[in-house]
Amino acid sequence: MRNRFVILSALLALLLAAPIAPTAEAAIKVIVNDVPITDYDITQRARLITLTQRKKASVARREALQELVDDQVKLSEAKRMGVSVSDQEVNNAYGNIARNVKMNPSQLTRALGQGGVKADTLKARLKAQLAWSKLVRRRFSGGVDVDESDIIAALRKTDEEDRKTSVEYDLKRVIVVVPKKSSNSFKAKRKREINQIRKALSSCEEMGTVLGQYSEVVVQPIGRRLETEIPANLIEQVKTLGIGKLTKPSPTPVGFEMIAICGMREIASDIAMRTKLENELRAKEGESQARRLLMDAKRRSTIIYR
Repeated sequence: MRNRFVILSALLALLLAAPIAPTAEAAIKVIVNDVPITDYDITQRARLITLTQRKKASVARREALQELVDDQVKLSEAKRMGVSVSDQEVNNAYGNIARNVKMNPSQLTRALGQGGVKADTLKARLKAQLAWSKLVRRRFSGGVDVDESDIIAALRKTDEEDRKTSVEYDLKRVIVVVPKKSSNSFKAKRKREINQIRKALSSCEEMGTVLGQYSEVVVQPIGRRLETEIPANLIEQVKTLGIGKLTKPSPTPVGFEMIAICGMREIASDIAMRTKLENELRAKEGESQARRLLMDAKRRSTIIYR
């Protein structure tokens, strides 16, 4: 019995002393600010790129490596500047993506898994994006300036007819109230009522009659807004639906919100085109400044390729 114990002890000592060879998946390819990026990380990100962008495996792998290095630089810089991202924020972003593709988070996780991608791979990318967005907003909180001369130069390149008129909409906000602690059956009832309201309403003049059939529906005037002042997620609906119609409902803290299109007119002004071009130039300059910020962060970083 004693001999067996001695032999087992010796074998255990040998096992503990023997170096453990890293698996191919765990092989470290890059170290960014003391954080390792493994072959597994690269493979996972490459699969995500292939799945979402339909790129060749070789291209996806090159882009995956660069993305992962950039993501770690962004996270390091965000940490250095005191910017953090909570797990809840990441999960909310993950849930938003799921909703955009008509899924719930569990269904999205299964769909990713079918492509060989772990949910954590997408969440890691989202965390870096959220951290960087916060940092960029903080860094350029004063806004991005655009020279008047650049706006004028851009205007001159547009079609003269496009510069002559702007489209203005008369809008109202329709809120279908749903208390926070409402039951699922009550929420379902309100959604059915929303569908009925959207089908019945054909003009803002009959809004009182139609909405009067339902309890706790609030109407708030928004007023006249140029098409360039309407959020991007709404303007296409507004253009497509036409006068007297309601946009699709959006959830809010107090229930569901829809926008009623009560009127539309063209006005003799180049302000719509001017605002559009100014926003485009502002976005372009913002992207340029964010790229410069990333380049500066990279110069401060320690990146070791193995």
